[in-house]
This record gives sequence, structure tokens and C-alpha cells, in this order.
Amino acid sequence: MLWIKSLHIVFVASWFAGLFYLPRIFVNLAMVSPGSVAERDRLLLMAHKLMRFTTILAVPAVALGLWLWIGYGIGWGPGNGWMHAKLVVVVLALGYHHACSVMLKKFVRGESARSHVWYRWFNEVPVILLLVAVILVVVKPF
Repeated sequence: MLWIKSLHIVFVASWFAGLFYLPRIFVNLAMVSPGSVAERDRLLLMAHKLMRFTTILAVPAVALGLWLWIGYGIGWGPGNGWMHAKLVVVVLALGYHHACSVMLKKFVRGESARSHVWYRWFNEVPVILLLVAVILVVVKPF
């Protein structure tokens, strides 16, 4: 079980690294001047590659987490309300990941109307999600 936990932690950390950086690329895309086609194309290429890599990392992160939860029974039974809250955080992280994918598609189509400031704030969401998840798992407040 410790191998599965270790791999889960590594894949979650790697997945979140992608979720931390992808919106930073969106900030830069939102700041590209209309005539800078090469810069826009380069940032879009970086964002596509990071999105693909981040998605690949999310799959084993979630699968290993499910293995720990269902296969080893971590978080089952009375006194494990923290696990229900953590599962909500995981669903929110997956939703954030999906939202990043949708935003990237809008950038590709030239339909993004949000400012770089909005993307800077959007970039803080995964930090909060990771903080809450770690506190729930380590502290187990309920």
C-alpha cells in the first residue's frame, strides 16, 4: 500500500504542477498584442503540450487514489468525513482541469475575452484546492 500511496503523491504533485503553470501561459496569451502571431503560436504550442502532459498525469493520480480508497478502504467508515470532503476537492480539481481545456480551445479559436488579470486570479484556484486536500488528508479534521 505504501508504494501506491507514494506513486499517488508523485502523480498528484505532477498533475498540479501542470495546473499551476497552464494558467500562467493563459496570462501571457491574454497579454499578446494582436500582431504578434509567432508569439501567440509559440504560447499555444506550449499550452497544448502542457495540457496533454497534465492530462496524462491526472489519469494515474486519480486511478491510484481510487485504488487506495476502494481497494484498500482508506477513508471508509465512521470518522472519515474528511474523505468525502477530499473527494469534492478532487471533483473540483477535475472540473478546473476541464475548464483549462475549454479555455485553451477558446484561445485557439481567438475567442478568449478575459483579461490577463482574470487569468492571474484563476491561477490561484489549484493552489487553494491542493492546500485544502493536503489539510484534509493530513489533519483529518472530521
